[in-house]
Amino acid sequence: MNWGVSELTVTFGDTVALDRVSLNAPSGRVTGVVGGDGAGKTTLLRCLAGVVKPAAGEVRSPPRERMGYLSAKSGTYPDLSVEENLSFSAQAYGMPTAEARVRTEELLQRTGLAYARARLAGQLSGGMRQKLGVVRAMLHRPELLVLDEPTTGIDPVSRADLWWLIARAAAEGAAVVLTTAYLDEAERASWLLALDDGQTLAQGTPEDIASSVKGTIHRADQRPTADVATRSWRRAATWRIWTPPATEAMTMPAPDPAQWELVRPDLTDAVTVAALAREAAGHGGRRPA
Repeated sequence: MNWGVSELTVTFGDTVALDRVSLNAPSGRVTGVVGGDGAGKTTLLRCLAGVVKPAAGEVRSPPRERMGYLSAKSGTYPDLSVEENLSFSAQAYGMPTAEARVRTEELLQRTGLAYARARLAGQLSGGMRQKLGVVRAMLHRPELLVLDEPTTGIDPVSRADLWWLIARAAAEGAAVVLTTAYLDEAERASWLLALDDGQTLAQGTPEDIASSVKGTIHRADQRPTADVATRSWRRAATWRIWTPPATEAMTMPAPDPAQWELVRPDLTDAVTVAALAREAAGHGGRRPA
């Protein structure tokens, strides 16, 4: 199946949270949604999960019993044990007892939660709670698995475990749609949608988005000054500088080869450049409803 949204528009009062956004999420694929705070990522996922009704457009989702949804929180019950959380979910989704027992044991063992099966969810570390939340969401083998920033704020080991779960869900046939705050991590997804102020900034494979940068990107040790500063950003201990194509940069200072080093753009660079280009074109800010 091909779940997703078409020409989706969502409004909250006078604010347009999503503006004609489209996204396909076919079975067996991990689809990532990236963007800064307030870009509309969570709103899009909440529409897919049936929590938010759009003002316009189409939402294609399976029935709720065939969907798994993890909100920005872990989605676990703190006063229930790990095993009780999973038992409750299995019953809620109507899983046969024997199947639920086998599936629960398999996922507990693979995620390292087996030793904590009797521990209350409220007593788990952040990474363990997130793993439990993802396991709960995928326990019944949903057709559509929707995960809102499942790896944010957790340690690298737990993050690796979560990505194993995500890949496993897709391998089992689920259409997986997730948001992430980490662009380097987003490269693990097969398809990406980048949002900015509720509008589509870029869409495609991570490789396609990275190779779509118009103009050039340089690396500098010092922060640029003057007009160049408006199209530069920090990356680790250095600065990235975007120079638009010649037709767009006739009034821009030329790169200084003695101080700037030409670099091949990656996904983070590409999304940043797309946002800068949109802002330069006068499309920044959300339009009123």
